[in-house]
Amino acid sequence: MSQQTSVLYDVPGPRQRRITLISSILAALLVVVGGYFLIYRPLDDNGQFSMDLWGPLVDPSNENFALVWERIGVGFGNTLIAAALAIGASLVVGTLLAVLRIQLRSLTARRFTGLATPLAYLLRGLSTLLAVVTRVCVEVFRGLPVVLTIFFVARGFPEFGISFDTLWYLVIGLTVYNSVVIAEILRSGMEGLPGGQAEAAAAVGLSPLQTTRLILLPQAFRIMLPALISQLVVVLKDTSLGFIISYEETLNIGKQIIGALGNPIQTYLIIGVLFIVVNYSLSKLAQYVQHRLARGRKTAGTPAQNPPPAALTAQAEGAGGI
Repeated sequence: MSQQTSVLYDVPGPRQRRITLISSILAALLVVVGGYFLIYRPLDDNGQFSMDLWGPLVDPSNENFALVWERIGVGFGNTLIAAALAIGASLVVGTLLAVLRIQLRSLTARRFTGLATPLAYLLRGLSTLLAVVTRVCVEVFRGLPVVLTIFFVARGFPEFGISFDTLWYLVIGLTVYNSVVIAEILRSGMEGLPGGQAEAAAAVGLSPLQTTRLILLPQAFRIMLPALISQLVVVLKDTSLGFIISYEETLNIGKQIIGALGNPIQTYLIIGVLFIVVNYSLSKLAQYVQHRLARGRKTAGTPAQNPPPAALTAQAEGAGGI
């Protein structure tokens, strides 16, 4: 049997494997002992495992169980509604902003030959001005904390006589921030593609907008899909900032439950598990979509088998008839 080798490291021998196994077991025991003395014992001494605190969350016979989970369901439903609206709006606005920035970049590089000189200078000036304005907006909204964006939206719109439900203030605030982040993700993905693709598209007569829409943007979505999914998970978690405008999302409902029952550790633990399950599901969905897209590209790139020549076909048919 040939010994396995690696260009990155030497394969450990029997002695090293025993040392690694023993070290792993000792580390696991240390973690368990530390968790017992540093986490379990203090919580148990303070009565944090009593059914008086856990009962409203895990015991269906508890008088508060149905009401608590009804309130959690309302809050979680509001969280999912706000997240779905913000995610959809952020993807649409972010995609349009990314395409706009790519188009403005190509326009600022054009000389507008064939037009009158004053008109050419005017178009170049407008393109440069719009490019600067969009760049400033992206940097400003990307640099602001999300909580400030939500606060300014909720306080700014009523100053102009525009009133919405608190849900829409939260959605608009999340969209303003996350759309510029998604726009930068897609823009960097399109600009990172080989320049020969845009040149080939121009050679076959496609306009810059058609090149972006048909060639660059679909590839950018596939390449930047992990970063996009990560940002969508951020949108879901940022819905918890709705407490500053009194939106009844999951954490706000949790605060109400804690105020009535006095069990913050238990309530926040359950809410944390719910968020972990949803975020994990989004991550698995992203992996599934990536595998599907990768398999689709491999299938599309497989060359079709050439049909046999007519002479060989006739010969095979003749042989089959003998």
